[in-house]
Amino acid sequence: MQAGRSTASSGGWRAGFAVGAGFGVGAFALAVGFGAAAVAQGWPAWLATLMSAIVFAGGAQFALVMAFASGGMPAALGAATLINLRFIPMALTSEFKGGAWRRSLEAQAVVDASWAAARRPDGGVDRAKMLGATLVQWPAWVAGTAMGAYLAPEPALARAIGLDLVFPGFFLVFVLDIVRGEPRRRGTVALAVLVTAGMCWLLPPGVALMFASVAALPALLRRGAAA
Repeated sequence: MQAGRSTASSGGWRAGFAVGAGFGVGAFALAVGFGAAAVAQGWPAWLATLMSAIVFAGGAQFALVMAFASGGMPAALGAATLINLRFIPMALTSEFKGGAWRRSLEAQAVVDASWAAARRPDGGVDRAKMLGATLVQWPAWVAGTAMGAYLAPEPALARAIGLDLVFPGFFLVFVLDIVRGEPRRRGTVALAVLVTAGMCWLLPPGVALMFASVAALPALLRRGAAA
């Protein structure tokens, strides 16, 4: 039992590379789906690949591509911005080193899987473990996007091999983990689902996605009142 806790709490670059290898497999599969989806929405393959290399934010990239197709540029930028705002508090709890340029560069390693894997029991983040995990995932994400974009499988084939389920499944895992591990967040999750489902009856999916952020307002207001 003690050995299990020691292994689970191990950190550093080696631990980051090890956990990043597993995440990289999932990132590659998700990126293939993104590349195929972007090309299906009319994006050039080179632009989808460049976007993955520079932005490296799966949720925001999917949201931007899908929202742009259904709601135009304002909805696309709004959805991508709202999704990526979560990285601000995540980065504030991470222990970056050096001057402003180095800290800005290291902050690019703040992605969901790496940050979650590098969290310490005291609430801090194992910087080396997070950086190592992201260094493995980034090339997998870019390579997967390129494969999906340039091979551009037909929608029927993409559905047959389950590429259309990779992205929803990815976020479903996060949602289920929140519901299981943090019971106080269940109300927020339920409200987000209800708001988004309701808006889908009235608005394009990309615009409806923006309204899901409304679910976070009650929690933020309660936290502000408590402070």
